[in-house]
Amino acid sequence: MGFMTEFREFAMKGNVVDLAVGVIIGGAFGKIVDSLVKDIIMPIVGLVFGKLDFSNLYIVLGTVPPGVNNTLADLQKAGVPVLAYGNFITIAVNFIILAFVIFVMIKQINRLRRQPEAAPAAPPPPPEDVVLLREIRDALRRP
Repeated sequence: MGFMTEFREFAMKGNVVDLAVGVIIGGAFGKIVDSLVKDIIMPIVGLVFGKLDFSNLYIVLGTVPPGVNNTLADLQKAGVPVLAYGNFITIAVNFIILAFVIFVMIKQINRLRRQPEAAPAAPPPPPEDVVLLREIRDALRRP
């Protein structure tokens, strides 16, 4: 069996194809969550905290060359070491929202998968002739 044949069999297994679909959908879902955080949630959070834009929160760790604007993009472009903790806050909020959304989705999927377990049905009563035969048997056993 050649290498290409083995690879084709591996790539066509159900789990590998499912994983590929999951990664593609996950990437698209990640972009949706990024937009939700960046375009909707962070502006609201920034408004609550005095119109702060978390992505522009940073601490300059080096010396700023003359003529460089004191903005995160300009400092990074000039090669100044900058601790951009605002980006970390944005990504952390993004992660928390994504984890919560996935938790809710999995919880709903598990709820839909669980079928209410039917109580075991009581066995049908034995026919009348069987009941009579049992009574006769029990009567004959008595001394």
